[in-house]
Amino acid sequence: MSDLILNIQGVTKAYNHGKPNAVTVLQGVDLQVQKGEVVALVAPSGAGKSTLLHIAGLLDTPDAGQVSISGVDMTDLGDRKRTSARRNQVGFIYQFHHLLPEFSALENITLPQLANGVAQGAAQSRAQALLDQVGVGARANHRPAALSGGEQQRVAFCRALANQPRLLLADEPTGNLDPGTSDVVFAALMDLVRDTGLSAVIATHNLELAARMDRTVRLDQGKIVP
Repeated sequence: MSDLILNIQGVTKAYNHGKPNAVTVLQGVDLQVQKGEVVALVAPSGAGKSTLLHIAGLLDTPDAGQVSISGVDMTDLGDRKRTSARRNQVGFIYQFHHLLPEFSALENITLPQLANGVAQGAAQSRAQALLDQVGVGARANHRPAALSGGEQQRVAFCRALANQPRLLLADEPTGNLDPGTSDVVFAALMDLVRDTGLSAVIATHNLELAARMDRTVRLDQGKIVP
């Protein structure tokens, strides 16, 4: 079996595709990520990194090119199969935590598992174990409003890993945090990723954080550049 978890080949994407006011965002992007590899995606604002992550995570479709996850071509799957693949194989982390405010930290991590058919007891046990692993286990019953920014983002990390994905995609996951908190929270994320053997693509402007990953790729004007 191949160790290639994510394989993006020749992906192009334009908004208003085929119209005179079309804006090309991605121009023939190739990106491969091996099993257990953590790749930093460094890009200036507007270069297309969010679009690339959305296509990699099956939230958007390319105009041309191919996206494969774990050796399966996902490019032309129907909505139901894409949703299933996304739910089971991909975890997302955004710059803002997007936790459900009416639920506790534990519940925010339990709910995605319940939606995926996991029994409640097992889902709660996994949620608590993940919270313990990132150092916020004692805050499990607090709602997001009662958590600090760093705690909220660590809960979001746990939620992204709740269904044991094979690929993690993160878009500036510490971008809203002060430098000191960012360093602590990023270390917690890397520990989670390493302990689970995940493959990950993490977009960041922070070159110091990028240097702590296995490899850095740069996206500029819609292309991967040296």
